[in-house]
Amino acid sequence: MKFLYSDTQDYVDPMYDFLQDRNAPGRKRYWDDCYAHELMEPAPYDGLLVSMSAIRQADGVATSKVRYSTAEEQRMLRDGARKFLRFGGPKHKDKMLMGDCGAFAYVEHPKPAYSPAEVVEFYTDAGFTHGCAPDHIIFACDTSNPPRSEQPQDVQDRYDITLSNAEEFIKLTENEAWPFEPLGPIQGWSPESMAAAAVKLEKMGYRYLAVGGLVPLKVDVIHKVLQAIRKAIKPETDIHLLGFAKADKIHEFTGYGVTSFDSTSPLIRAFKDAKANYYSPNGDGTLEYFAAIRIPQAIENSRLVQGIKRGIFSAEDLLRREQLALEAIRAFDKRRMPLATALDALTDYQRFLTQGEPASEEQRERELRKQRELMARTLEAKPWKQCGCPICREVGVEVIIFRASNRNKRRGFHNLGVYHKHVQNILEERR
Repeated sequence: MKFLYSDTQDYVDPMYDFLQDRNAPGRKRYWDDCYAHELMEPAPYDGLLVSMSAIRQADGVATSKVRYSTAEEQRMLRDGARKFLRFGGPKHKDKMLMGDCGAFAYVEHPKPAYSPAEVVEFYTDAGFTHGCAPDHIIFACDTSNPPRSEQPQDVQDRYDITLSNAEEFIKLTENEAWPFEPLGPIQGWSPESMAAAAVKLEKMGYRYLAVGGLVPLKVDVIHKVLQAIRKAIKPETDIHLLGFAKADKIHEFTGYGVTSFDSTSPLIRAFKDAKANYYSPNGDGTLEYFAAIRIPQAIENSRLVQGIKRGIFSAEDLLRREQLALEAIRAFDKRRMPLATALDALTDYQRFLTQGEPASEEQRERELRKQRELMARTLEAKPWKQCGCPICREVGVEVIIFRASNRNKRRGFHNLGVYHKHVQNILEERR
């Protein structure tokens, strides 16, 4: 089972100055920055997935939140995706590079943003090794398996459009002498309808199927979907899980013959999760999660800036306490400050984040106590000290500080590395 990371233009400045919180002088975005696979050895994933909607603007259709400029799109198509992503050379040249259409970007529209012919041309020009036909997402999945006649017309249309596009797509791919391996996307309103779609895709000639619409589904529903699909198709047919948001549960899905899956979850949780921002391996084959220490940049955090404007606190006092919090966590890391003293400085700065909220003083104090407990657990464990990944070795305690993208994305890179190793360990145990 291969783990693919979905490209979201995540790279960092390798020369970033953490003490001064600034990029290297003259730093040029992208050109001087590094992707996770450039900073980490080995690469923290088995391949990359790139969505067409992030790269090519379609008329009247909103693209994904990741947006390539016109110049970046042209360079990718001229040089090829592998060179653009710096995912080639001896280390990466044989790894998967998959394309999909990024169907979430046009989910509100009656039909996909791109035709099969456009997609085949795009995948071919960019040099992808694998590519999904343009699908149209169906979100609901009813495990009672209602008949087609009970589905809204929109759902029926999306189902038919996905299969029709897949049929045209594989014919075009064959005509182009198979420049990449095509994946037939599975959409449906129930496990049985998805299984039926999988059988139709096999008959069209697909040997690699991509299960879509998984993001909102609960784990038990995904199990039922995969059970139905695997029972209906040939044992040798490969399965890819598109946008597998339940990455922490991947160990439950090793029995379905899943060949690959893609996810951004390990990186996103580094800066979007409330308390599970840093991944750490447990000795029992599971993962442990720690809360990052939140020390936002005072003059760039919108909540703090609003507090200054409203006169809740002064900018000078805020900056002073911010600096004390940073000095405290660094001193603690070097064993120059006891835990309780460091926690006091960190909690003192955290208090500002609760000021001005429409909550009672009692509620704010309760939230502060929770945050202090989370910080204490992280600082007591010092997980960055035990980690041997290139990120933690190089930046040390800075990786656990929740503060702007150069720290947060590095923590995300670390998470990808830990997660990738976790997946590999699971597969080793199953053999």
